[in-house]
Amino acid sequence: MELLTVFTPTYNRAHTLPRVYDSLCRQTCKNFRWLVIDDGSTDGTEELITQYIHSNTFRIDYIKKENGGLYTGYNTAYANIETELNVCIDSDDFMPDDAVEIISKTWKERGGDQYAGIVGLDFLMNGEPISGYFPSDLKEVYLFDLKSKRLHTGDSKQVMRTDLMRSVAPQVGFEGEKDFNPYYMLIKAADTLPMIVVNKNLCFVEYQESDSMSKNIYRQYIRSPKSFAKTRELEMGLSRTTFKHQIRSAIHYIAECRLANQSPFTHRNPCRLLTLALYPMGMALYLHIKHKSK
Repeated sequence: MELLTVFTPTYNRAHTLPRVYDSLCRQTCKNFRWLVIDDGSTDGTEELITQYIHSNTFRIDYIKKENGGLYTGYNTAYANIETELNVCIDSDDFMPDDAVEIISKTWKERGGDQYAGIVGLDFLMNGEPISGYFPSDLKEVYLFDLKSKRLHTGDSKQVMRTDLMRSVAPQVGFEGEKDFNPYYMLIKAADTLPMIVVNKNLCFVEYQESDSMSKNIYRQYIRSPKSFAKTRELEMGLSRTTFKHQIRSAIHYIAECRLANQSPFTHRNPCRLLTLALYPMGMALYLHIKHKSK
């Protein structure tokens, strides 16, 4: 059996999927399979993937499901992945030619139950790593520490052990909310085990304009406040969280609970006293979100 599953959640991205497929065809190591989770596309995605399957270049599994949002695609992936490792490559991103080889070699040489997986770099299309490289002497790291200790502030690419991801899946969302970030499962699974650091490119990423991304996050707060609040609850209680991060999470938690018309002082909140002290700041953020989302 292959070591790695590359899974791609997609919705109406038939125009970008060929780039993902072509990059997988170019891999110098074939120790992988591709799993495409189609979130109800209507643009010919199914016909395109069917052509790729018939080409028999490498194993491709295709699952079409009812539209439900990104996290439901991750849930479907984790319920169906059979390989030891998995990595998500979004439908508008792609892998460098040696990515699977790097992952396979690294895991065979250094991997095991003492690690949650591998963390590598995301590169921009211009060939530069997002926020630069990891510190040169960093060999392993807890995922949460990358940003909390400012070891690397940009996005990175996580290759996860499938058994760990299955242990925290499925991610249970809220009716009518599709913006629940699957990052929730990732930080939960990687809370108590370090990641092997690979200071190399594992994924080319195409970003949207920063202005549109900023506007979109405020709209997401409005659309899915319960989902964001649940993520803040988790972040406040992580084993490697810091007081600074608890403060930030508590402020957001108050705002998002207010958007959801629910109390931030329930038994689920691991930092109720801190939340009480920060309540005015949380309400200020709530008003800011309401203004920015108009």
